[in-house]
Amino acid sequence: MQFPFAKEELLIIPGPVGQLQAVLHQGDEAGMFASHHWLVVVCHPHPVHGGTMDNKVVTTLMRTYRDLGIHVLRFNFRGVGKSDGVFDNAIGEQDDLRAIISWCRQMLPDAGVLLAGFSFGSSIAAQVSYEVAGLRHLTLVAPPVERYPYSRDNQFSSATCVIQGDQDERVIAQGVYDWVASLQGEVKLLRYPDAGHFFHGYLTALKTDLTQILQQQLRL
Repeated sequence: MQFPFAKEELLIIPGPVGQLQAVLHQGDEAGMFASHHWLVVVCHPHPVHGGTMDNKVVTTLMRTYRDLGIHVLRFNFRGVGKSDGVFDNAIGEQDDLRAIISWCRQMLPDAGVLLAGFSFGSSIAAQVSYEVAGLRHLTLVAPPVERYPYSRDNQFSSATCVIQGDQDERVIAQGVYDWVASLQGEVKLLRYPDAGHFFHGYLTALKTDLTQILQQQLRL
């Protein structure tokens, strides 16, 4: 499948309330999964608290997937950057993600879809994941499970990786661990005893460790 975009392309994608600002990254042609022509959509943290698609955790996720040969689309939710609209309390943001996935299906119809999200964005990814036919994988970083919906009947529709730091100042880490322990299916936990919410000082380790998890889970 020919990739019909530049290696890194700025995009304006039609959304439910106007345009959505996005960046599409071509997966490394030498990456392990390049021949699969997969694409991951990455969701950023809370818009009201400064979350954007340029967040360091989001861009670390982007580089992780890109280097494995997986195309990456990161985007700004409504009201962020050049995306139209205003924050909609995790309701309209789900519609934003649906619009992005629909665009990806149209423009790259042969690409298998993966989802990833950080903090607030992980809930959006988790909730919409059930609607994505043939979803390949789901990555949830620092998920605030005490504040937003996540799993249905304690399981997801694809292999899942949850990433959490013990010293998270915004998410109750033990609540995440208890939740992960209750999940059924193929679920991996990456736990960092000294990492806070934004994984300062641990982003390189996160990239290395997630790469290994993806290599394992995507080969299942």
